[in-house]
Amino acid sequence: MVLVWLTGCGSTPTPSGTPGRMAADPVLRDGGPGPEAASLPLVADAIPRVEPIQPGGPNKPYVIAGNTYRPVAEDVEMVERGLASWYGRRFQGRRTASGEAFNMYAATAAHRTMPLPSYALVRNPANGRELIVRVNDRGPFSRDRVIDLSWAAARSLGVLNGVSPVEVRRLTFREIQERWPPDDSGSVPAGVTGAAPDVAPVVRARTSGAVGFWLQFGAFQKTDGALRLQQDLADAQPWLQHLLAVVSEGGLHKVQAGPFPDREQAQAAAARARAAPRPAPLLLERR
Repeated sequence: MVLVWLTGCGSTPTPSGTPGRMAADPVLRDGGPGPEAASLPLVADAIPRVEPIQPGGPNKPYVIAGNTYRPVAEDVEMVERGLASWYGRRFQGRRTASGEAFNMYAATAAHRTMPLPSYALVRNPANGRELIVRVNDRGPFSRDRVIDLSWAAARSLGVLNGVSPVEVRRLTFREIQERWPPDDSGSVPAGVTGAAPDVAPVVRARTSGAVGFWLQFGAFQKTDGALRLQQDLADAQPWLQHLLAVVSEGGLHKVQAGPFPDREQAQAAAARARAAPRPAPLLLERR
């Protein structure tokens, strides 16, 4: 187990040659999606799975403003306490250090030395909230900060107002295998939006949907049609991406977004979705 305690050390480098995006001070220079964010549900945990640590590339030593960072290249637990910041609209769609497109609506994060990709449990001790994020980027490079969260992750943890103390723990392969055994659903990790041409940024595939309110955009007898519509919707309306799922029930594969905690939030999302030239969604309640 690797223990790192950061409570007042570090430096504040200037942007120079970072692998991926550089967030010198994302809280001051960045922003979220806008006023409509209030109607979006909180992002759910990234679903951990064992993903091979990339050899070289984002896991090679690198230099930022004269400071050398040496990423851990093995599967070990890492525990840190320090400050979290976040990044959002300014970096939306840009390539992360791992080569994927940054998605501020997904539960992802950036870390200076954690193996890429990794999954980490982040806890906000001020309110007790916890969230599992997929670490796919490098940063932050500002004093005392241990992790940069996506806008959605920061919102779920309640750390959007500036920087906040957090606890971070990397999940090992063994823990992931024991607590989240693989399934055959064909789901892709949240936050993967461009790792390779043959990997579509599909958010979720399920055999049943959770309780709550859902928006249904279409139903298909074959999964191919459902997956195509899911991808088209994610491309046309990125704000929907982390909500989309293909739910298989009753012999059909249904493209749905949700769940929303109440009818009002679902109706607000439906109104926004209808503004785009795509199939108008139906509002459903699953109990």
